[in-house]
Amino acid sequence: MSKPVVAIVGRPNVGKSTLFNTLAGEKISIVKDTPGVTRDRIYANVSWLDWEFTMIDTGGIEPDSKDIILSQMREQAQIAIDTADVIVFITDVKQGVVDADSKVADMLRRSGKPVLLVVNKVDHFEKYMPDVYEFYNLGIGDPIPVSAASRLGLGDMLDEVIAHFPESMKEEEEDDRPRIAIVGKPNVGKSSIINKLLGESRVIVSDIAGTTRDAIDTEVTHDGKEYIFIDTAGLRRKNKIKEELERYSIIRTVTAVERADVVVMVIDATEGVTEQDAKIAGIAHERGKGMIIVVNKWDAIEKNDRTMREFEAQVRQILSYLSYAEILYISAKTGQRLNRLYDMIDMVIQNQTLRIATGVLNEIMTEAVAMQQPPSDKGKRLKLYYITQVSVKPPTFVVFVNDKELMHFSYTRYLENKIREAFGFKGTSLKFFIRERKEKEQ
Repeated sequence: MSKPVVAIVGRPNVGKSTLFNTLAGEKISIVKDTPGVTRDRIYANVSWLDWEFTMIDTGGIEPDSKDIILSQMREQAQIAIDTADVIVFITDVKQGVVDADSKVADMLRRSGKPVLLVVNKVDHFEKYMPDVYEFYNLGIGDPIPVSAASRLGLGDMLDEVIAHFPESMKEEEEDDRPRIAIVGKPNVGKSSIINKLLGESRVIVSDIAGTTRDAIDTEVTHDGKEYIFIDTAGLRRKNKIKEELERYSIIRTVTAVERADVVVMVIDATEGVTEQDAKIAGIAHERGKGMIIVVNKWDAIEKNDRTMREFEAQVRQILSYLSYAEILYISAKTGQRLNRLYDMIDMVIQNQTLRIATGVLNEIMTEAVAMQQPPSDKGKRLKLYYITQVSVKPPTFVVFVNDKELMHFSYTRYLENKIREAFGFKGTSLKFFIRERKEKEQ
């Protein structure tokens, strides 16, 4: 089920990132030890009451001159309108209503999306209320006073945010058709891949109504099975600012990845893995999605008997944290090897939803411990008591140990490799949680 998306829009220095960081609970949203992933915090997971949602900071405005600020704010507002279920528009009580605020408010109002007007830096409600009322002039509803820095009014604000989520998102009937997001940089051939897949399935393509994002969902039937492809292609806007464009396509990719079970990442064989590919891959990996790397335009490469091995080594090295991902070499132009994609998707989904009996897991763990002694520190040795699988998509395991500090990352990795040797789990990441148990609790 897809999580609602909430986007934050606002001028520079109104406290967007303070609010973002406070709500994100200082959890940096991109994994620290993932190489090649920027520290740029574009999105974070937020939970409030019984909702979980993805919050996007459309940010990135450099205050240069009034005109640039306005044009970039419009750009941000457009990103928010295109990708979010609810838009939070942040203003600053101390600066009052500014011309740029009014212009962006007009744009948001016309979008028809739910917009919450949040007035920040109200660190004393009585004192600032007259100034807050001034924001009624923007004509986008009741201003909500908050102070992100002092954490005032945030609960009321979040209540308002979730009040605008469509109920249908909560009670979506279980749609168990696999969702596949085709992602990658512009011009790597995403559209041609989708068109080829559709062409060969001879289906009536129905664009599913009611998807708020403008990634187009397409239903495909192949060999009697139904799939939904989330296409992020054709989402390019004419834009002079390259950085903004890159951020824009990444934000749209995040929303597509969020809703997918399997992410098919398309890389251009003639270019190799780029920094933006690594960013997108990091997001999919962190979200625990199934992963298939598709190398397109393979027909355009001069080949000898080592070409594929060398290319794969390069991909594996740059995306080292995706060692489990499957790699498929294709040509969307000629359709070469494209039909193998469906088999790969089926296999990845099977692995993503694989459940392993606790007894079997514990046998593997006991054997792993016997083959390689757990680490010890200052005379205390790590003991592994018990392992069990707690969920799927991605398969998630809890390991009970005597001392969490002793369970080094490398030993968890070793255990993961042993489980993969036994069950494959190709194409899906595995998550491990380490819990402590005192000896006497045994």
